Amino acid sequence: MGEIEVPPLFLCPISLEMMKDPVTIPTGITYDRDSIEKWLFTDKNKNCPVTKQALSNPDLTPNHTLRRVIQSWCTLNASNGIQRVPTPKPPVNKSQIIKLLKEAKSPQMQIKCLKSLKSIASASETNKRCIESSGGVDFLASLVKNNNTSTSLEACDHDGLEFTKPSDEALSILFSLQLSESALKTLNSKNGEFIDSLLNILQVGCYESRAYAVLLLNSILEVEEPAQLVALKPEFFVELVQILHDQISPKASKAALQLLINVGPWGRNKLKAAEAGAVKVLVDLLLDSSEKRACEMILTALEQLCQCADGRAELLKHGAGLAVVSKKILRVSKVGSERAVRILLSISKYSASPAVVQEMLQLGVVSKLCLVLQVDSGSKAKEKAREILKLHARAWKNCSCIPMSLLSSYPS
Repeated sequence: MGEIEVPPLFLCPISLEMMKDPVTIPTGITYDRDSIEKWLFTDKNKNCPVTKQALSNPDLTPNHTLRRVIQSWCTLNASNGIQRVPTPKPPVNKSQIIKLLKEAKSPQMQIKCLKSLKSIASASETNKRCIESSGGVDFLASLVKNNNTSTSLEACDHDGLEFTKPSDEALSILFSLQLSESALKTLNSKNGEFIDSLLNILQVGCYESRAYAVLLLNSILEVEEPAQLVALKPEFFVELVQILHDQISPKASKAALQLLINVGPWGRNKLKAAEAGAVKVLVDLLLDSSEKRACEMILTALEQLCQCADGRAELLKHGAGLAVVSKKILRVSKVGSERAVRILLSISKYSASPAVVQEMLQLGVVSKLCLVLQVDSGSKAKEKAREILKLHARAWKNCSCIPMSLLSSYPS
């Protein structure tokens, strides 16, 4: 904007840029719509950024007077290169959404409705919340449940025609709404076995729909009651493992990892995951992964799985299992090191046959554990490493890397 100074009143308190669509929240502070919507709905904050007051009612009221003043100022300064702020398109209202949903009775009208909802949702966060509060979630969920419908949705692109089932489009819109916690909680109970519908999509859906399904599952199960987590079917874990194996997208893989971690502590889920082949896939991923967060998540999931006998057996069966876990110690983060050492502790405590103990020595696992004691690896990792070394004192006491300070505590 050159040398022209923008009046402070025109600046959004969040972005510090001139507001294009000023809206006022219940605390009386005005923000640019995009900035405050991201603050409230995407980042899930529940307070006013300026006053820090709690917002029980996040209604955004358009400040038409301020917008017109900003537009007039832009017009007056057009000769200085200031472009006029366009008049924003007003948010959709509840009656418009209800009318749209009521008209969606036939398959053809459903397709038209989906295209309209997609466009409306993409316009603003306010529109997304309006769709959520006007029955749009139930409509979209019903289409997802009716996954086997034969009607196709035509979408033109530069290369020709692509055909997508309405259920696929409904699923993508449902995920894009970034549903509130209350909406997620009611989604499964109100729409009857919605998780089973998502599981069906994981089994037979296209890559894109499978990715949306696992992302939505992650959101739903994060707010579900423990009883729902205990009742997860073995097929659920088979499909999660397949998502990890297929590496559909980084987001889908991280969602699948987070799901494994979140549901692991409940019921027999660790056993179900181990029986579904999770350990092998996780070890394979760990071999190829160098990204910090991904490695931490994989090691966390493996640490949980190694709390059951089947999980430990699968890790030992994998030719690179012990080696890659040991390799990640001191190479990822303190969190990663702690998780890896905990895996080795589970093996050492409950699955350490003479052959396994010798393998740990030959693979350099013992040397790595000794190194953990000598460097800044975190107190928890040091404690667990010392415990492992003491567990198998008789087998490892002649290892040259063992610190002399520990040898005195070893039995003769």
